[in-house]
Amino acid sequence: MKTRRLLPVLMGTMLTVTILSCSPNQNKHSERTSETKQVAHNIKQQKGKVMELTTSEFKEKVVNYEANPDKWVFRGERPAVVDFYATWCGPCKMVAPIMEELAEKYKGQIDFYKVDVDKEQEVAGVFGIRSIPTMLFIPKEGQPTMSAGAMSYGDLDATVKKLLLK
Repeated sequence: MKTRRLLPVLMGTMLTVTILSCSPNQNKHSERTSETKQVAHNIKQQKGKVMELTTSEFKEKVVNYEANPDKWVFRGERPAVVDFYATWCGPCKMVAPIMEELAEKYKGQIDFYKVDVDKEQEVAGVFGIRSIPTMLFIPKEGQPTMSAGAMSYGDLDATVKKLLLK
């Protein structure tokens, strides 16, 4: 997987980006089914699972980019992975069960979140999300790293270990 360094993109941080995938503007008007909403609600309620975040929850649990617009101030208690996704995105659907498995594997060590780019456009805009899935890897201390494109279980697990379990 190729990676490249970009100019400081978010509040003076250097992000690493890999190959791109879906464009979040392909099907903005897709709606969740009631079954998908129930699954998302159930996931949100369980520890060791991927928690879906709204914009206000993102500011509370990850980073309040309004309060600290010029520097990265992580608000979490543990390292975290944020999956920027859309319900209509095929590669995002492939990554979702991998994220669930890793959330269970690293329960209590790493927090796993997801942000629907169609619903939470403010957060997606702040992070410059142009393709999905895009993962944001956030160490407890230091700067986050961003990776765009679907990853296999092995690649995602290796990246989590390398970036977050130092």
